[in-house]
Amino acid sequence: MSSAPDSRLPAPPPATGRLPGVDIARGVALIGMVIFHTTLDLEMFGLVAQGTIQSLPWMIFARLIAGSFVFLAGVSLVLAHGQGIRWRPFLIGTGQIAAGALAVTVATFAAMPWMFVFFGILHSIAVSRVLGLAFLRASAWLIVPAAAAIWIAPYLWPAEAMNPRWLAWIGFAAVQPLSMDLEPVFPWFAPFLLGMAAARLGLHRALPAPRWLRGLAWPGRHSLAIYLIHQPLIFGTLWLFLVGLR
Repeated sequence: MSSAPDSRLPAPPPATGRLPGVDIARGVALIGMVIFHTTLDLEMFGLVAQGTIQSLPWMIFARLIAGSFVFLAGVSLVLAHGQGIRWRPFLIGTGQIAAGALAVTVATFAAMPWMFVFFGILHSIAVSRVLGLAFLRASAWLIVPAAAAIWIAPYLWPAEAMNPRWLAWIGFAAVQPLSMDLEPVFPWFAPFLLGMAAARLGLHRALPAPRWLRGLAWPGRHSLAIYLIHQPLIFGTLWLFLVGLR
């Protein structure tokens, strides 16, 4: 495969390697994630009505947050490697996400083994980064139909045989196993592909970076670390607050 740049691909990011609009969008998604998980913890402590986060508005909110992270991960893959795969950064970045996913699995299994995270958003992004390599040189007009097919497929062909956890991560389970966070490959590889398509079309350049929002770029640049520490921090703070009231 030629290493010459593909003129159809977006220009590489500036020398900093970051695009403020993408980082800000990720920072906004982090705010949504913190709001959702704070509400989840408040429900667990009995401070909001039981079933709050299972209500339709909150379920939609949760899906939009997860989808935005996966979408932006697809954007980032093209921005970083669309001109040619840089294997060392790719392997380091994917390895960090995979390590974070493993940490989430271990921690949730220790805390709540009946609903531990066996394939959550970090698992999904790590696998999607690998699968996304096959689409790096594909046209956006090929990627979008592929994303649509991947999104629709698990709803058309659910299978009882895919129900166990060791297969449910693929996405064709007729009944998904109980988990605190489950984003199987089908259909969640679809928003990742849509992010890749958006970057191929240069739509990421339309993401706003107004001065008053630029403070969100910093958390957007450290989204993995914030993802890993925010829930223990929120839960621990609430626990200490409630203990202090007794």
